[in-house]
Parts: sequence; structure tokens; C-alpha cells
Amino acid sequence: MTIKANAKINTFLKITGHKDGYHTLLSRFIKVPHLYDTISFVPEKCKEFTIEGCGDVPTKSNTIYKSFKAMSIDTDFFRNHKVVVHKRILSGAGLGGGSSDAGAFMRLFNEVCNLEIDTPTLAKIGSKVGADIPFFVYDYDSANVSGFGEIVEPFKDEPFEIELFTPNIHCDTPLVYKTFRKELFETIEPKNFEGWERLTTREVLSKVDAIMANDLYRASLIAYPKLKDIAPNGWYFSGSGSTFFKIK
Repeated sequence: MTIKANAKINTFLKITGHKDGYHTLLSRFIKVPHLYDTISFVPEKCKEFTIEGCGDVPTKSNTIYKSFKAMSIDTDFFRNHKVVVHKRILSGAGLGGGSSDAGAFMRLFNEVCNLEIDTPTLAKIGSKVGADIPFFVYDYDSANVSGFGEIVEPFKDEPFEIELFTPNIHCDTPLVYKTFRKELFETIEPKNFEGWERLTTREVLSKVDAIMANDLYRASLIAYPKLKDIAPNGWYFSGSGSTFFKIK
């Protein structure tokens, strides 16, 4: 009872608006095949929902636990099994590690316990926990993600290899979004990225640099100035950071 929870990159990410305290976006999410956590259900008597392998993150703050609670399933399964996470995806790196863990957990729970929850419903539940979780519930290799993250449309991108560089900087996603809203929100120009969702990743990146490809990169540079000193030339920036990537 083990499942992979792959990392993702955002090959482009554009903020499209702001509503009810949250930003809307248009982004291309790509699964990273070679980087993943693993989620396992291991037999063991447990007095309460138990997660191992996530360091000092309190259980009730863990996206896996939050997803379990959001599913509202009354079951004895997790009184007889613990959740064991083997972490390889760094947190605060723009790779979606916590959201991927939650999405993979939901899929595995649904399968192992024969819950028969259809994928759109499972994704909708996940969206209540985190904006990136629906992408990981659908488990597409590549998708256009929009709205608050709840609209996930598969996209047949051309295949390419991904190289990653993650510096030792933890980027706090809420802080980066807050910085964007305060410093950069007024600079949004939707016509500048009109039609990107129909282009391949190579086509988009051939037209723009890292700053233009990802609105959150500018915000991350303001929130974490050290990124300027270590940004590799010609690489792009994933999500709210701190991972840089290039396609081979």
C-alpha cells in the first residue's frame, strides 16, 4: 500500500486577478518524473491518526491530515494503519511537496478502502485544503491550471527532460503572494499572456525570460533578495520558489 507523490514545476505562472482574499492564476503544471515522495499505509495499532516521516510538522498542520479530515470518512482503517512518508521533495521549494503528498494520500485512501469517490469530487474536496492539490489528485503529467487552482485541464505537452536547482532558501508561499499583492498586483496585464494555455511549454519559454514567465518570481526576489545572487543564468523559476529549472 504505497504510492508515489511526484513533485511539479510551473513552467509558467501568471496571476489573473484577486477575489475574496485569494489570487486567481493561469499556470502550466508539469509532473517531475524523477523526484517524488512516497506515501505508505503500514499496519500498526494507532490510538489516533498517525503520520511518520514529516519531521517536526504537527499532525494537525499536515496537509495529509487536513485532507483526511476534509474527506469526512468514518473508518477504523487508520486505527490499524499509520501513514509513513518518505520525503525527498524539499519544502518551500515551489515543487508542491505538501500538496502532492495530500493528493497522493487521497488517491491511495480512495483505492485501498474502496471509497469509490470519483476523481472530480476528490479534487473538489482537495481544493478546500490547498490550491495545488486538485492537480495532484488528477495526476496528469501536464495540465493547465486556472481559477484558484480548482480548474485542471490536461494538456498534451511535448516531452522534455527537466533539470532542477534548489538553493538552501525556504520560500514561504503566503509571504510571496502577500508581497505580490502589495508590490506588483497593479502591474497585471492579461493581454501579455493571452493564449499561453494553447502553446507548448517550449513555445512559451522561447518567447519570455524567467521574470515574464512567472509573476511570483518578481515577488520572491523582493521577499528573498538572496535569490538574485544565486539565480542561474537562463533558468526559470517554479511557483513561489525557491527551485529553478531548465528544460533540456
